[in-house]
Amino acid sequence: MKTIYFDCFAGVSGDMILGACIDSGVPISFLKQELQKLKVDGFDVSEKKVAKHSITGTHVIVATEEQHHHRTLPIITEIINNSSLSEYVKTHAKKVFHNLAEAEAKIHGTTIDKIHFHEVGALDAIVDIVGAIICFEYLQVEQIYVSKIHVGSGCIKCAHGTMPLPAPATMELLAGIPIFSTGIEKELTTPTGAAILKTMATSFGVMPMIQIKSIGYGCGTRDLDIPNMLRIMVGNVDDAHDKKYETDEVIQIETNIDDMNPQLFEHLSSQLFEIGILDITLTQTLMKKQRPAVILTVLVEDDLQDKVIDKIFAETTTIGLRLQKIKRLKLAREIKVVQTPYGDISVKYSMVDGKAVQIKPEYDDCKKAALQHNQPLAKIIETAKNQALT
Repeated sequence: MKTIYFDCFAGVSGDMILGACIDSGVPISFLKQELQKLKVDGFDVSEKKVAKHSITGTHVIVATEEQHHHRTLPIITEIINNSSLSEYVKTHAKKVFHNLAEAEAKIHGTTIDKIHFHEVGALDAIVDIVGAIICFEYLQVEQIYVSKIHVGSGCIKCAHGTMPLPAPATMELLAGIPIFSTGIEKELTTPTGAAILKTMATSFGVMPMIQIKSIGYGCGTRDLDIPNMLRIMVGNVDDAHDKKYETDEVIQIETNIDDMNPQLFEHLSSQLFEIGILDITLTQTLMKKQRPAVILTVLVEDDLQDKVIDKIFAETTTIGLRLQKIKRLKLAREIKVVQTPYGDISVKYSMVDGKAVQIKPEYDDCKKAALQHNQPLAKIIETAKNQALT
């Protein structure tokens, strides 16, 4: 499946996305030709090669004639609708602006139709957003993966006055997305860049297993302690396993504990399962000074994350947790009840391509039958399994 991976080690902006796409193989002549379909005048798009920390990339310049032009969402939507762009570009560009409007409306306590876009309503921002979608269509992108995003810090002056960084609209757009800051007091991620990735990304987090066909570096305008660049990798991700198996995403919560009474883990486990966790494991390890410790790992669905975190802090001695969103591949499962001489027992069938590859009688049912009939547990399990195979 055709995939782009965005490596946002120095943040992301609209012009950096354009630069990275051009650098990875999108002809700027094609981009300019498509942008003319917007049927608006007063802008020009050009490119130049720039080196950042000895890494060469592409900087895209969008030059416009207008000054401080504010537009509303209906006006921008009308511009896009009146264009002769493809339906793919129109649809996704409007989604980006809609997400921007929702973020701005929430911050300013109004509705999306009444929001006056300032910086992001200017012609250069429209070109950045529409241009990015044009590039994605040219690259025939089927899915977009994005790393955790470097956001910067400090303050910035804008149409609304002095604002903290990340800008409020940027922060709203990035809610639920993994971000980080290293203390660089600059705006590394802009509302435009955040909105494009928020709208178009398939997943945020780790890089997928990708066979890279091309790499692009989109340059920003700042001189930083790190290269002011966005790196993208365009290639193919084999999704055959996703079609063959069931998939989902869950939160993994993990911590190392070396100073807790081991007896307390049993109570913690029962408390967490009452909340509704998917799984819990304890792994022995050694920490600093060769102290024996336990790695506590909990898998939980996103909506229960906060309850689980509160419970772990309340019931253990840990003072910090590691969290990450992980993707799971699962065999399809089906539960059936089989009749045995020892009563009805539930059996779990694990399937691949509609065929059972594993058959496991439910432990609790087997244990109950073994106690009721005064039979070895192993015999009950074997009987139930044989019955399931018939």
